[in-house]
Amino acid sequence: MRALVQRVRYGNVKIESENIFREIKNGMVILLGIKNDDNESDCIFVADKCSNLRIFEDENDKMNLSIKDVNGEALIISQFTLYGDAKRGNRPSFTDAAKPEIAIPLYEKFIERMKQNLGEDKIKTGVFGAMMLVEIHNDGPVTIIVESK
Repeated sequence: MRALVQRVRYGNVKIESENIFREIKNGMVILLGIKNDDNESDCIFVADKCSNLRIFEDENDKMNLSIKDVNGEALIISQFTLYGDAKRGNRPSFTDAAKPEIAIPLYEKFIERMKQNLGEDKIKTGVFGAMMLVEIHNDGPVTIIVESK
């Protein structure tokens, strides 16, 4: 499992086909990729790591605070393209990305774990498999990759 974590001042997702708009203020946008051989322990590890990443600044401008410490929100977006392999040719291969029957339950488990860690009201999500327009106001910029394996 791979999470691309961005510290943000603002983020939103629009899914026009379903008339959905969700937004967060201070917090993180998590772009989540799920691999073929991922399992529930990968979800727990990555969710806990994201929840405890100290990427927010303290009173001395040092990155010593977690999203929990700053009472931040998280916007979680499924993104199979995080497992795009462009080593050969110009068209990425996505064979490492999990198929929906594997990925959807793991995506939902990741969201549930994040809700347990931060509180249900602090988590917003996109829609798995939907075409989404994501707006990210990266703060810093701070971008971290978290992987389970």
